[in-house]
Amino acid sequence: MSGDASLEARFESSRDQVRGVAYRVLGSLDDADDAVQRAWLRADQADLSGVENLTGWLTTVTARVCLDMLRTRRSRNERPLTVAPSGPAASTGGVTEPEEEAVLAESVGLALLVVLDRLSPAQRVAFVLHDLFAVPFEEIAVVVDRSTVATKKLASRARARVRGVTTVEAAAPAEHYAVVDAFLAAARGGDLGTLLELLAPDVVRRADRFAASTGISTEVRGARAVADETKVFAARARTAEVALVDGVPGIVVAPLGRLFAVLRMTVYGGRITDFDVIADPAQLDQITLAIEGRRHIEGGRPGQHHVVETDRHSGFPIVRVGRSVTTDDVRSLDEE
Repeated sequence: MSGDASLEARFESSRDQVRGVAYRVLGSLDDADDAVQRAWLRADQADLSGVENLTGWLTTVTARVCLDMLRTRRSRNERPLTVAPSGPAASTGGVTEPEEEAVLAESVGLALLVVLDRLSPAQRVAFVLHDLFAVPFEEIAVVVDRSTVATKKLASRARARVRGVTTVEAAAPAEHYAVVDAFLAAARGGDLGTLLELLAPDVVRRADRFAASTGISTEVRGARAVADETKVFAARARTAEVALVDGVPGIVVAPLGRLFAVLRMTVYGGRITDFDVIADPAQLDQITLAIEGRRHIEGGRPGQHHVVETDRHSGFPIVRVGRSVTTDDVRSLDEE
């Protein structure tokens, strides 16, 4: 089918869907476009006469490319790609970088991207394909080169890490979530009055030396002082989301889905009594982060996906793509 204009047209109709999968797996728009470009080259060279669902075929072929990229990135400790690839698959139109990636990251969920980045490559692929795109485990098993049973276990472990495992006794009350949610909303809007209502009069805000290097004091005391400071950083709050921080509702600051800092918060009597701003990479690595699936609502980007149902295990919205790829398809990828 090489050179067939109809193939390029079919690819274009599937590109947003495939790009959405790649972005969720890789967490970088440039890397996602690179993966989609590779999938396009694969499609251009393959005999697709027997493929009825090109979107599904491209989805899992792209997922395999992403899996290899994740493994390479981890083994070489590489940073995400910063130069966008060229070619038909790289034509995104509309908004340009970095604005496009910021919009996309927010639509997917900044906290979700942070938590996904802590999964193993195989776990991330299994979770994204099954829980977010409803690809059957039998087809995911071909991509990750494991049995169907082992693939289900991969997704289950990933799901537990994404959602967090909290006992009934340790579960934070709904009030805690409401206070943290309201605090973040007020911080984004620079709402001084609401901030003062949510902060205890003697609230203490502490920051480690890495956070302090961004221009804040290592410690601030009193509701007014903390509120004034929070209002100043309204723009930064727009790159933050509520997440479970060591099992308790807190906030992650993650521009473009890359973790920058965590706010560990204490709520008592309906007010925030103290919170720590942690930006030390070594400390961040030790913090367990998760999100509640039922609290996550995926936006319309990319590709104006129509969410048809919610995964009963994770609680995340999913998009069905149908039959995707065969064992022979993935084996040929390995041989390239």
